Amino acid sequence: MPAVTPKRTWALGAALAAICLALAACGERGGPDRAPVAGDKAVAKVDGKTVWASDVKREAIAQALIGEGEPLDTSSDLFRKVMDEVVDQKLLAAEAVKRKLDRDPEVQRRLDAARERVLGDAVVQSVVSGAVNETAVRGLYAEQQKLAKVSEEIRARQIVLATLTDADAVKKLLASGASFEALAMERSIDAATRFNGGDLGYFTTDVMPQAYDEALRTAKVGDVVGPVQVDGGWALMKVEDRRLEAPITLDAARPQIVRFLTYDQIRDLLEKLRGRAKIQSLLPAQPPAPGQPKEPASAPPPGAAAAPAAAAPAAPAAPAPAPKSSEPAPSGLRQ
Repeated sequence: MPAVTPKRTWALGAALAAICLALAACGERGGPDRAPVAGDKAVAKVDGKTVWASDVKREAIAQALIGEGEPLDTSSDLFRKVMDEVVDQKLLAAEAVKRKLDRDPEVQRRLDAARERVLGDAVVQSVVSGAVNETAVRGLYAEQQKLAKVSEEIRARQIVLATLTDADAVKKLLASGASFEALAMERSIDAATRFNGGDLGYFTTDVMPQAYDEALRTAKVGDVVGPVQVDGGWALMKVEDRRLEAPITLDAARPQIVRFLTYDQIRDLLEKLRGRAKIQSLLPAQPPAPGQPKEPASAPPPGAAAAPAAAAPAAPAAPAPAPKSSEPAPSGLRQ
């Protein structure tokens, strides 16, 4: 008998998980040859059962080969590769049923878990699709724009010299009318900016080293400042332009906004569900982390007399009754 490779083991597990879903899907579609969604396309047959383009695309998304909402051309090599994997899954699933593996208790538990994951994803998708819409995205974008702090951007050039003496000599050449760009290309030792005339592009001073921030903060367009000591030498800088930082566009901010709104909806849904459910953790209480302060010992009951310091040892007291065990507290909400 050939050895079972990890890939085949994974495929068998996926096939077993697919059995329950395939049977449920057939019941929902009203027949094996009815398209599950409008405009779907039949792309293969496995023992008379149809493989749909949407089946292949869903598998590609599950494997993170494409993102949710991305197209998958049926003529592409990727589509054909994933379609072959879907066909393999169906063959393995059918063979598992033939061998009655679907009746195994452990397999049934795994099928139930797969079904719960699919149903959980379905309710999340339902809630998110209703709430994360264009109106919500634009509303949050407008709100963030009101709160956003607009910074000033500076465009500058630099010439970096090895010594202060070299920097002073170049500054004299600039004062006599020499081109800043030409001297940057000829004299600067900074390989990153030398060959584009020392151009640093647009930036906000808060992202630059402190020496640049202090030198350029109050400089006007056209000013040459320095020499300023920087990492690697001494820098002369020329301010080319100052402008207000352009706000992020809606299209650029959209992915981040959608992620935030999606997380917000899922969190609210889980909080409501957990609030209505009776959840008990059966795990033992977690021990305190090392270094965490311990609770102080209980004070003696009121009216109890303190034992004299020099009193003789008393007879051993009867052991106190053990406290009754209590049920674990309900687990907290996920953060």
